[in-house]
Amino acid sequence: MDTRGAIAARIVQLCEERNITPNGLSNIAAVPQSTIKSILNGESKNPGTVTIKKLCDGLEITLGEFFSTPEFDNLEQEIK
Repeated sequence: MDTRGAIAARIVQLCEERNITPNGLSNIAAVPQSTIKSILNGESKNPGTVTIKKLCDGLEITLGEFFSTPEFDNLEQEIK
């Protein structure tokens, strides 16, 4: 899994834990539905830190909590 996939999977996981849809997350985080959709569908090449911070604020978690999962810890360094 790459970073983009890990971010999308984490958003889905957090939505499921809170029993909200991605559209619901869009509303509480003030992030456009199209932005969340592009992240979840892998169309967003580089979801910005500001966007992820807004999602975290809507979910009432910190950026540290968002990224504190084995999936992120096990990502290989992406060298291009």
